[in-house]
Order: sequence, then structure tokens, then C-alpha cells
Amino acid sequence: MTNVRRASWLAFLIPAALLGGALGSQYIGGLFPCEMCYWQRWPHEAALAFALMALFSRDQSVRRLFVALAGLAIMASGLIGVFHAGVEYRWWDGITACTRAPGTTGGNIMADIMAAPLVSCNQPQWTLGPISLAGFNAIFSLGGGLLVLWMAGKRSA
Repeated sequence: MTNVRRASWLAFLIPAALLGGALGSQYIGGLFPCEMCYWQRWPHEAALAFALMALFSRDQSVRRLFVALAGLAIMASGLIGVFHAGVEYRWWDGITACTRAPGTTGGNIMADIMAAPLVSCNQPQWTLGPISLAGFNAIFSLGGGLLVLWMAGKRSA
């Protein structure tokens, strides 16, 4: 099996496992995703599509292109995870309504409260030590994406 073929499988398995973990924590573990949690899922869904195209491609250069796109999509999810984790750790402010205090939009405070999402993006629902789920996504996605790109770029011996 060539390195690009292995990278294709890895580009499929990494986002599948991370999405599976996210969906499992939601539907089995009872954790409700916030808006930024959903943002992190979108690049993984794109990575799955790119990885499938790579797996079914017969042309080596086309396969390599789709694997690279999958690796970049996986890393995009990791970057969103870094941003989300930073919001949770209060390193910076979030950019969504799910991180603002009621009344900060200049409108009616009661209307802001009623329109607020059920899950705040700046409150981690689960942590293992100091690392939240967004932090774990950042670690696994950035590392996994780099590994996929490295394997896709490596020439077979």
C-alpha cells in the first residue's frame, strides 16, 4: 500500500473518529453542543468527503490532491477548536451571540435573555484536567491533519 493510500485512510478515520466522539458525547453522554462546537464539525464533514474521493480515485495525483484537501480541512477544525478553547479559557472574547452577556447588544435585556442559546460557548461542558472537548479537538485535529499532509507528501520508497 502506498503512502498516499495510507494517508487516504487516515484522512478518513481521523474525522470519522472525532465526529463519532462528538456525536457520542451529544447523544449518549447528554452534552449539548454550542454554536462553535457545530463550527468544528463542518470541516470534519468536508474532510470525510475529500477522503472518500481520495479513496475512490484511481489517479495518484488526484488522490494526493484530495488527501491534501482532507488534511487541510482536518486542520481547519483544529484551528476552530483552538479559537473555541481560547474563548472557554477566557483568553479572548468569542464572536457569537452565545458568548455575550445579556444587554450587551444594545437591545432589550429580556429579549436578549429569551433569544440566548441554551448552551454558552464560553462554558466548557466537560473537561479532562485542564483540557476541554474543544481543546482535545484542537490537539487531535492539528496533529492528525499534519500527519495526513506529511504522509501524503512523502514519496514511497
